[in-house]
Formats: sequence, structure tokens, C-alpha cells
Amino acid sequence: QLQLVESGGGLVQSGGSLRLSCAASGFTLDYYNIAWFRQAPGKEREEVACLSGSGDSIHYIDSAKGRFTISKNAAKNTMYLQMNNLKPEDTAVYYCARGGPCPMPGRLVEVWGQGTLVTVSS
Repeated sequence: QLQLVESGGGLVQSGGSLRLSCAASGFTLDYYNIAWFRQAPGKEREEVACLSGSGDSIHYIDSAKGRFTISKNAAKNTMYLQMNNLKPEDTAVYYCARGGPCPMPGRLVEVWGQGTLVTVSS
């Protein structure tokens, strides 16, 4: 079965950092375009970072540029989102995903992770 399992969420203060991990099983993660999405209460799910299978195309939402980094480790079949200088507006449930080309619309996502909550206090 295809599965993405996320971890690393938690509570941090403004300016702090978190590293989210997403372990893939049932498929080879490095063959696919991967992305991180987030959804805050009452808001639409939005893509915050995307990395092409070849690694030569990267997309970040404007608010994440310079603060977030998407990466992957083929040997571990795991993807990551490093989040630095976190702000209260980053508070959301974060989801990893496999799907279509970057930038990746939600309608082209093929596999979703279960979500991990990130809360940033002021």
C-alpha cells in the first residue's frame, strides 16, 4: 500500500524552528514530485513547498521563501520540510504529498500524508 507518514510537528515560539519528516512506504519517493501543504482552521489547504522528482525544480509560496526548505533523502525514502524563523501565521496542519508537477495543485495530489500539527506562539 502507498503511504506517507509525517512527524515532527509541535509547539514553538515565534522565531523558532521545526523540521518535519515524511517517510514513504509502498513506493520509491525519489521517482515522484513531492510537496508540503498546510491548512489553517477555516482556510483552504495550500501548497507551501514543492520539489520535482529530478530535483531541478523547486517552488515555495511567497511567505515561505527564505525560511522553509524542502528536501529528500533517497536512501531513507523520506522527505523533509525545514522551517526556520517561524511566525504565528505558519500555524496549521502540515501535510506531505506525492503528485503532479511543481507547483502542485491539490487536485493533482496522488498520495497524502495524515498531517502533523504545527503551532507557533507569539
